Amino acid sequence: MKSYSYLIAPLFFLLISCSKQEKKIEQPVFSNEIQTESALTEAELYDKVLGMLVGAAIGDAMGAPTEMWSRESINLEYGYVEGLDSMIREVSPEGTWKANLPAGGTTDDTRWKVLATDYLLTQKPGELEAKDFAKHILNSYEQSLKKFQQLESLDPEPYEQVMLEVNWLSEWAKVSQPFLDNNLIGYADSLSKFYGGEMVCAGLLYAPAIGVYFPGHPEKAYQEGYKLSFFDLGYARDISALAMAMTAAGMKPKATKQDLLAALRLDPESYFQSRLVGRTSYKILRDALYINQEAKKLDSLPSAMSSNSPALAYAFTQLDQKQQDMPFHAGEIFLQSLTAIIYSDFDFKNSLVFLTNYGRDNDTTAALVGGILGAWYGFEKLPVKEREQVLKINKSELGIDLTETAQKLTSHLLKK
Repeated sequence: MKSYSYLIAPLFFLLISCSKQEKKIEQPVFSNEIQTESALTEAELYDKVLGMLVGAAIGDAMGAPTEMWSRESINLEYGYVEGLDSMIREVSPEGTWKANLPAGGTTDDTRWKVLATDYLLTQKPGELEAKDFAKHILNSYEQSLKKFQQLESLDPEPYEQVMLEVNWLSEWAKVSQPFLDNNLIGYADSLSKFYGGEMVCAGLLYAPAIGVYFPGHPEKAYQEGYKLSFFDLGYARDISALAMAMTAAGMKPKATKQDLLAALRLDPESYFQSRLVGRTSYKILRDALYINQEAKKLDSLPSAMSSNSPALAYAFTQLDQKQQDMPFHAGEIFLQSLTAIIYSDFDFKNSLVFLTNYGRDNDTTAALVGGILGAWYGFEKLPVKEREQVLKINKSELGIDLTETAQKLTSHLLKK
């Protein structure tokens, strides 16, 4: 194991000593250099793009039935969640748009990745224009308003349905318009009021979709994706760009765990130079590493993934202590996501099981991790039952054809 003393030496000395213990969860190691490569065949590229979309949808669908629930409530009604379940819940702009969806249905976490993909189809491969993204969001919002204006029914149900679409993007439209108009004062004011001025996980909702646009080039994904994170407040912008970089790193042929982790060391915007504070996103990574270092002293895989595992209980308790006022705070989402990935040794299904059972904004965390790891594994390596279920239900119940979306983006990326 290599030591990077100039980054987090004290932590890694601890990790080195722990790595000598037998039957412990493998501790991730940072690679020396960030390798970039994008020589994917068309079939490989499609597999990874579809893997991102479907992986995110699986995570979304696993967390959606218990979104924002406490662990106690999840355990009482669902027990220890290890797969998809039906969604007996109310509709909401950010949640499901159909009540009582069958297992495999999704929320805005999937809609955002599809919307971002549709935007990417308007861009030149390798380049992104932030104002085009703002315009795309505004156009989507205006289309929903037109639907509402064209309704002539006396039945309230059609109006209620369309209002879900209108309200979903209303907060985003308030920021997009002044940004598009170069109205700096208006943009700053609207951003400060975006969802009450909370550091919500805005860019993280579409981060994996942006990451796959730069296969094998994490630094480019960070730089271009950072421009699209203009809905994020503070260090949430850095976090969104890092999630995009992780996704891009996983798109490299034969990418390793170390490649994904190495992407978290990228700092094109010089956040490490922040005076007095330093780089908050990196402190979050260190927290995730420390939680896992201590947890693995209590259990080893596969017992560490069982519902009564002391290691799992410890990890959950440590995450509890790091909770923010809002479950959808970008820093909280990032910490839970990284902790789940490392705890589960980058296993796709186990990472989602971890996040779903932890609770809080578990459809968003699971969708984020599902998108990142889905791009790394590719569609063909995702669990068959879950991947087929979300493809079926999203198309039949929600009109979302993830296969067609992946085909379009793959074709677009090949037009270089």
